[in-house]
Amino acid sequence: MTTTHRATDTLTRDALAVLQPTFAGTTEAPAWLLRQLENGMTGVGLFGRNVQSTAQLAALTAQLRAANPEVLVATDEEAGDVTRLELIGGSSFPGNLALGAADDLDLTREVATAIGHRLTEAGVTVNWAPSADINTDPGNPVIGVRSFGQDPHLVARHTVAFVEGLQSTGVAACVKHFPGHGNTSVDSHLALPRIDIDLDTLHSRELVPFKAAVAAGTRCVMSAHILLPVLDPDRPGTLSPSVLTGLLRAPEADGGLGFDGVIYSDAIEMKAIEAVHGLARGCALAVAAGADAICVGGTPSDEDEVLTLRDAIIQAVRDGDLSEERLHDAAERVRALGRWTATARTAATTTPGAPARDIGLAAARRALRVTRQPGAAPYTPPARPPYVASFHPVANIAVGHHTPWGVATELERLLPGTRSAEHTADRAGALGPAGLAARILAEAGEQPVVAVVRDAHRHPWMADTVTALLAARPDTVVVEMGVPASSPTGALHIATHGAARVCGRAAAEIIAGVPAGEDRDQ
Repeated sequence: MTTTHRATDTLTRDALAVLQPTFAGTTEAPAWLLRQLENGMTGVGLFGRNVQSTAQLAALTAQLRAANPEVLVATDEEAGDVTRLELIGGSSFPGNLALGAADDLDLTREVATAIGHRLTEAGVTVNWAPSADINTDPGNPVIGVRSFGQDPHLVARHTVAFVEGLQSTGVAACVKHFPGHGNTSVDSHLALPRIDIDLDTLHSRELVPFKAAVAAGTRCVMSAHILLPVLDPDRPGTLSPSVLTGLLRAPEADGGLGFDGVIYSDAIEMKAIEAVHGLARGCALAVAAGADAICVGGTPSDEDEVLTLRDAIIQAVRDGDLSEERLHDAAERVRALGRWTATARTAATTTPGAPARDIGLAAARRALRVTRQPGAAPYTPPARPPYVASFHPVANIAVGHHTPWGVATELERLLPGTRSAEHTADRAGALGPAGLAARILAEAGEQPVVAVVRDAHRHPWMADTVTALLAARPDTVVVEMGVPASSPTGALHIATHGAARVCGRAAAEIIAGVPAGEDRDQ
């Protein structure tokens, strides 16, 4: 049975301190949350459901700081596909793959600095970003454009630049997903991925960006719910002492990374953990393994759940499954991070603001890769507004279903009269790729066709439909807004390396023939 009395004893406050819950879709802090922050809880996670505007979010975080001046307010503002501050309209910044494609460290640092200033303005003190995963498996359903790329050293360079830019604004970076979630075709939100690689490969590939980030002073690292039998044949990284204590914490002289900051768990309710171990036991096992802050993530918590998890951690100490010293060490690390963010936040208010120029759009333009088919006539902008056929895959949970993407909105702004429609795998299954292509052409009529895909290499129905479109209309423009792993097709092929709003605008400028920087707002 849980209790709601004010926590005074060290064990109870330590158990609360390691829990970092989220809450339901209210834009004000609920009373229970403020009460538990006063009782010793140290942190809160925010998602798009908690955000309406910067001013509203700043007021909410001020409520949290009134209850606990050193509260950790965290979100995963990766930019690109994963945005919480701009969930409704789409991100003003391209994501990691676009920054990796541009491969300009100053640009990455400047984008991260701009993101950090926005977070600071809203009162957010920890960013669960950047992703340091190497996208070695092109079939990866959850990382993809969230990775800087496939080359370990490129990913390492940009991870460091992002950490430096973000932390220069007083926002703690949280590099994820340790020890690397890129080499898997399974989404850990849904099941437990297994990565069968040897130690040499792990150290020469997956760990390279994390080593660089630790050396650069990242304040936090987030664990991954992945099974690496070479390190631990039984438990995923978040629950494995071998991964968190024996590798991430261990001194470099002993083959570890020597990390001394805060280890966040990935969202503990993800199926890779919850379906096997349960939520309460998962929390206790994670702290015992070496995690300091338990993210009770995408699913909103309430007071009963938080107190249940608190009591489960206390019971694990009493049962001998979790040492009181390990729990206290975790709580003290989290509190120390809270003190750092409070000091850094104050210092950041005296520093210059975010860059004046639109660095996000500039970065999105730099990331574009435009390909014309050999022997094709030079591309000319359409003489009439186009018809945009957007092929929508099922969104992964990290991205969510609410953030818009594509080029149709931006093309309508540049070329009034543009029409668009969305097409899904279900429609392709019902009509067949050739039938869907015929439907699109009938709807388009005499308008030029723009086909917008996302990870076409992972979705045969997209690729087959585009092939049928091109057979009938070779002048079709193809825009790939995911990982451009397939060969370029179309009269003009534009790879944006991400689906952020600014990526759509940059692609639309090319299609409409608008010189970069020229504004055609109607």
